Amino acid sequence: MTVATERPTRFASLNPATGEVVAEHPVHDAEAVAAAVARAREAARWWRGLGAKERRLRLLNVKGSLTRNLNRMAETIHQETGKPLADAQLETILAITHLDWAARNAAKVLGRRSVYPGLMALNQKCELEYQPLGVVGVIGPWNYPIFTPMGSIAYALAAGNAVVFKPSEFTPGVGVLLAEIIDAVVPEHPVFQVVTGLGETGAALASSPDVDKIAFTGSGPTAKRVMAACAQNLTPLVAECGGKDVAIIDSDADLEAAADAALWGAMANAGQTCIGVERIYVVEDVYDAFLATLTARAEKLRPGFDREAAYGPITMPKQLDIIERHIADALEHGGRAVVGGPESVRKPYVEPVVLVDVPETSAAVCEETFGPTITVHRVRDMDEAVEKTNATTYGLAGAVFSGDKARALDAARRIRSGMTSINAFGIFASVAALPFGGVGESGFGRIHGADGLREFARAKAVTRQRFALPMNPSSFGRTEKEMARIVQLVNMLHGRRYK
Repeated sequence: MTVATERPTRFASLNPATGEVVAEHPVHDAEAVAAAVARAREAARWWRGLGAKERRLRLLNVKGSLTRNLNRMAETIHQETGKPLADAQLETILAITHLDWAARNAAKVLGRRSVYPGLMALNQKCELEYQPLGVVGVIGPWNYPIFTPMGSIAYALAAGNAVVFKPSEFTPGVGVLLAEIIDAVVPEHPVFQVVTGLGETGAALASSPDVDKIAFTGSGPTAKRVMAACAQNLTPLVAECGGKDVAIIDSDADLEAAADAALWGAMANAGQTCIGVERIYVVEDVYDAFLATLTARAEKLRPGFDREAAYGPITMPKQLDIIERHIADALEHGGRAVVGGPESVRKPYVEPVVLVDVPETSAAVCEETFGPTITVHRVRDMDEAVEKTNATTYGLAGAVFSGDKARALDAARRIRSGMTSINAFGIFASVAALPFGGVGESGFGRIHGADGLREFARAKAVTRQRFALPMNPSSFGRTEKEMARIVQLVNMLHGRRYK
């Protein structure tokens, strides 16, 4: 006899630092997701019909409301992720700046413009514009639960789409609060909706035939499952799937500034950052001095849930097992812990861990750790640093620290990644005009900037004949003499040799 197992209808979000229940939320099943998408379809028609100017006004008012609710949003993030309140405030501020940029620049980036037709189509008036897709599904992460999804939500809304957002099951309250803020500013139609739940809820959104695009942030294995769901309906996908990013330290770098930036990149948010620094390659001339500076700073950091803590707990409990495995693997293969070690994992916290002499084949070097650990490596020069940086299947971001502008730019451009910062960590993420995204196992597509706006729109080309040409090659009425003249013209335009 088979006993049917009832699926839960509600789930709790927990404070990872204390284990206390923050709130309970409904588990939206496939039927509820379909209903939300259907409402979004109707809302998208209304939202598109408002026009760019009115959408801009509404989104700027959403930005204002989110700003006035900044501390409320930050407290929700603090409770659901455990990160320090100041970090949650900074994250919300970054989300606000992106919402502002998307609202203000959508019309300029996506609006109708003329395109030169070329001599062969000189009689044509050519126009290009970018039209809304319709309904965009956003599947968000838990590590930056307002900033990261806002890179899709704000740009999709500004491009004229309606959005259905499935926040992580670890941070559902952030999504619910954002929906409350947007609903109050745009009450006429549900242009932004939230569906909460576990993996099945996200799968239902990704496999919906009425969703026009999915924006996903998460792990590579999960991205592959989302892609498989999208493939059922040929739904396009933009995916950001993490990385194994580096900081390269040149021989003439400002070591104090480099250590400060690299340590923040490695340890902030308990290392749970997709663009976080997980590997450091240091030119051998300054290796010892840099390592001494880095370790002295790392030893002063303390995790916790209080205001004085440098960073918070590990939000997702199963990530602790990965962090433990990577530390153990590094030590088993000849690595040394100069700060911390296996004893640093004190669930739900992980104290800072700095590892040296770790082989490039170790899991701590090859796989994304997503914790407050870092490996430091000695290299001959910048060329070897770039070579080892690129010896990975990931390609999200990176940082170069050097006193030589030309050498730094050369290294930055040669790193196989979507973004690189020089003499700073991750600044590109806060610059709303710059695109954000990776290559390889770090994903594909771009959010932020003009590329991010176009990611949530379709190009529409329109030509209009202004007058008839004396010769028409696209006609059964053309003559051999006319075709000969056209060939002669093409030879004049394109036939010369170039030196």
